[in-house]
Amino acid sequence: MDISALQKARYAYTPKLPVSLSASIDDIAVETGTPTESVANQEELRKIFKITYGKPLVTFKKGNNPHVHRELKVGVILSGGQAPGGHNVIAGLYDGLKKGNANSILYGFLGGPGGLIKNKTLAFTDEIINEYRNTGGFDIVGSGRTKIETPEQFAASLETAKKLSLNAVVIIGGDDSNTNAALLAEYFLEQGSDIQVIGCPKTIDGDLKNEYIETSFGFDTACKTYSELIGNLERDANSAKKYWHFIKLMGRAASHIALECALQTQPNICLISEEIEAKGLSLDQVVDQVCASIIKRADNGDNFGIVLIPEGLVEFIPEMKKLIEELNDAIAGGEAEFAQFDSLNEHLRWLKSRISQPSYQILENLPPVIAGEFLMDRDPHGNVQVSRIETEKLLIEMVEKKLHASAASGVYKGKFGALAHFFGYEGRCAFPTNFDTDYCYSLGYSAFVLIVSGLTGYLSSVRNLTAPAREWIAGGVPLTMMMNLEHRHGAQKPVIRKALVELNDTPFKTFAAARDTWAVKTSFMFPGSIQYFGPPEVCDQPTKTLKLERSK
Repeated sequence: MDISALQKARYAYTPKLPVSLSASIDDIAVETGTPTESVANQEELRKIFKITYGKPLVTFKKGNNPHVHRELKVGVILSGGQAPGGHNVIAGLYDGLKKGNANSILYGFLGGPGGLIKNKTLAFTDEIINEYRNTGGFDIVGSGRTKIETPEQFAASLETAKKLSLNAVVIIGGDDSNTNAALLAEYFLEQGSDIQVIGCPKTIDGDLKNEYIETSFGFDTACKTYSELIGNLERDANSAKKYWHFIKLMGRAASHIALECALQTQPNICLISEEIEAKGLSLDQVVDQVCASIIKRADNGDNFGIVLIPEGLVEFIPEMKKLIEELNDAIAGGEAEFAQFDSLNEHLRWLKSRISQPSYQILENLPPVIAGEFLMDRDPHGNVQVSRIETEKLLIEMVEKKLHASAASGVYKGKFGALAHFFGYEGRCAFPTNFDTDYCYSLGYSAFVLIVSGLTGYLSSVRNLTAPAREWIAGGVPLTMMMNLEHRHGAQKPVIRKALVELNDTPFKTFAAARDTWAVKTSFMFPGSIQYFGPPEVCDQPTKTLKLERSK
């Protein structure tokens, strides 16, 4: 197989490990802390997770582990959207198993959780693993979004694990996937099985984190990939001096990516969904904010700029959120009838008596193409597919109308030309940064130690991540500790709580302190491409968000 020079060099890279994991495999022991509680709904969750609730935090230390050389059979699942570094989680897990016992076997379930349900596997070998070390993507076994939630799916998962004589299942995924891991761990024990379940924290969105999970893997690489592209557009805008670039970025439930990219590139405007929701801003008020920057910059002769927009913005604007909720309910209640109509006008007529008048007026006044995007096929859970709503184009059209009115009244004297972009898939499978390469390998190796130590219902944890890798602290966090109850599909469901941008935390405050200057003065920063070779201060640094959070 022909490979690029970079890929060849990445194959040769040896990931760095914390001291607790780089010691002799016979000298890694587990230190347990005090019992834990969930972040909310403690009594209800204790009843749901009768066996696994309240487990202690664990940290790895120097000591004796009498079970480290057990021959093990483990299955691993890549679940949900891709994130740079997933291959290294598998490589770290594989290397740990083989160091413990050369006869241990690691199976990859093909196509995500569905592979566990249907018993579709690949047995990893040195040759397979070596082909994917330090590379991006999930193509080693593929991923999937199947949720293990019905009694039949749980039973089939246990049956597969028994047929393969597995000692453990490792689920590499985000908050929903690791909620599945917690439920699966509980179910196996309820059924009298000692098959363990361990999770690993993955999502480029950055919303799976807490005190002990400082970041989810892939966030570092994705943000640096997007920031390079944003920096390129900033340089182009500053050269041509005639375009405003409206850039939508991944992040439906949280604005971590937008905030991190803003800290790296210093755009003129970065909208933070959580702030807009907290202030109760309308769509019109958001457009006013954008226009204010454009008008001020035009007064300085700068008819160009950069606007960053989180993917999930519309769900945080109160009247738009209400519109989406009403549409979801109305269409779910008459899906077959709704599907019979072909045109937007027919859909609008059908909806007029089924949603509130304010919501109907918003929908009717949207640009026809955007209105149609709100009415497209729902996702498997009956919700609007927010990523397909071209918020960046909606804002451009609304800004253009406001500027036209401002020009007519003599307030705006500039020229407005805009281009729309959506950076999403570009960042999900990039070559992982050195940080994600090392972090993911450590997470996989840590998952092996959790398994060989007989633990279940844990999320692999590596923290102290702003220090050099050798000083990182590896261990495990009980999955139930991260959970609360949320209303989903008409019932209260246990889920891992998403971590949103905290407006009182240092990263947002740092951004907020500078944005008024950025809005008027061209203050662009150009991060450039990801660097893999060179001094640590260039190649091994974590995100600005993580540094600011850890500086508290």
